[in-house]
Amino acid sequence: MLRTHNCGELRIQHVDEVVTLCGWVQKTRDKGGMVWVDVRDRYGVTQLIFQEGETAEDLIKNAKLLGREFVIKASGVVVERFAKNDNMATGEIEVKVDNLVILNKANVPPFIIEDDTDGGEDLRMKYRYLDLRRNPVRKNLELRHRLMQLTRSFLDQEAFIEVETPVLIKSTPEGARDFVVPSRMNPGEFYALPQSPQTFKQLLMVSGFDRYFQIVKCFRDEDLRADRQPEFTQIDCEMSFVTAEDIFKTFEGLVRYLFKHVKGLTFGDFPAISYDEAMRNYGSDKPDTRFEMKFIELNKEVQGKGFNVFDQAELVIGINAEGCAEYSRKQLDALTEFVKKPQVGAKGLVYVKCNADGSFKSSVDKFYGQDDLKMWASKCGAKPGDLLLLLSGEAGHTRKAMSELRLHMGDLLGLRDKDTYAPLWVVDFPLLEWDEETQRYHAMHHPFTSPKVEDIPLLDTDPGKVRANAYDMVVNGVELGGGSIRIHDKGMQQLMFKHLGFSEEEAKAQFGFLMEAFEYGAPPHGGIAFGFDRLCALFGGSDSIRDFIAFPKNNAGRDVMIDSPSAIAKEQLDELGIAMKS
Repeated sequence: MLRTHNCGELRIQHVDEVVTLCGWVQKTRDKGGMVWVDVRDRYGVTQLIFQEGETAEDLIKNAKLLGREFVIKASGVVVERFAKNDNMATGEIEVKVDNLVILNKANVPPFIIEDDTDGGEDLRMKYRYLDLRRNPVRKNLELRHRLMQLTRSFLDQEAFIEVETPVLIKSTPEGARDFVVPSRMNPGEFYALPQSPQTFKQLLMVSGFDRYFQIVKCFRDEDLRADRQPEFTQIDCEMSFVTAEDIFKTFEGLVRYLFKHVKGLTFGDFPAISYDEAMRNYGSDKPDTRFEMKFIELNKEVQGKGFNVFDQAELVIGINAEGCAEYSRKQLDALTEFVKKPQVGAKGLVYVKCNADGSFKSSVDKFYGQDDLKMWASKCGAKPGDLLLLLSGEAGHTRKAMSELRLHMGDLLGLRDKDTYAPLWVVDFPLLEWDEETQRYHAMHHPFTSPKVEDIPLLDTDPGKVRANAYDMVVNGVELGGGSIRIHDKGMQQLMFKHLGFSEEEAKAQFGFLMEAFEYGAPPHGGIAFGFDRLCALFGGSDSIRDFIAFPKNNAGRDVMIDSPSAIAKEQLDELGIAMKS
């Protein structure tokens, strides 16, 4: 090794030892007769000292020539610092250098490589290899590494076996868009990159591998946002001879294990709420339950008083913002502007102040008296000092808008503490959802999800009311993982394909291999997949998964560092039989 120690491990007990350090120059401080150099590696920073009368003149001269991010090797004796730095782990010592080697010079970096950098996100993504030198980014990747190792450890203890599944697979029509890969040896035919290893893990259950997992790359060609990337990582799991409750028990165990070992936190059993309850109370199938502020339906209380906005609405709902009755007109106007944003989509906002003296003041006093407003407050559980916020309109649209307002109020009131965690299961999702564009039902999760046994007769009479044996784990408003008990019977799978609009020929062409496998003794099975990047962001207290991926794409799906995607040579296209439009 070129070094005897790393830049984060020397302490007062190492005084008088001769050491060699290697790393990057963080900064230099030239005081004429004395030069200090901070040298950094991924373990920390150590201060080097060059001093006239005690250090050779040529060494001091070379130290003065060092620039930021030069790669150096320095040897010397560890000494106690005269002015200690309590903010550094190595702040009690420094190294008096007697040998300095410049291993590589460096250009001036395009941004300062420090915790509080001056580089914007686009610039840092272009020079991601430099951004990765910064402590916050490095710590994020160390957290990712730790979560990955703990996950493997837990699942290994639970008798899961890690199996790698193919990356070049068959394209399927359900779900998000596939990334496709042309086959040179099979002209005119294409592989797809997997959106998940779904069918392969089911085949592993047929094979008798009753507990499978994989930390696997998946790919979806879809619009991006802070919690989505075109390539992402899943903790993918499947189990045989289990019920949904067995899945809950096992993977609550995994999440508890991770929280205990990383955060030192413990949890009891995770509560479960139905999809219908989540939508009714929170307007979201991934509710943030760190705070209450549930929706209250007010149609009966508010309609029939001549206020057309409410009278013509399919749904009128309210939330109670506790302690906010003193909000100023400016603050209330800001809330109104918030709900009118295109991404929220409400046309307006009605408010009711529950004054400290027991009276009420609303934005619709022209239509409603004090007794009416008192009734609303009672229905919403409001007390003096609280503020009611009401939205109205088409039911689905109004619930979505109120969900955004509820989360916004949670942020304003400090109710969404990143160090507080509220895990839960959301269950009983609809099996199918109607798509107006294609005029047919689509699987809400995927076509291999089993229906609730008691709802199977509804498949022929009222498919939209059939509930799926599916579940999502939600933490702090983030869908951390989702899964289901699968269909393991060929006849039921054929029936499911029929209701999804597949002809027998189409079903056989796409999934004949799976239905044939079911004829050779498929066990009952189910599973779950966790978004590993989201898990890392949750533990790291970030809203963006990009912070926890070494080389992420931007919101346009581009890697600006290597300039990808990019055009390829005409010779390659010709070899693949692909003609580009001129």
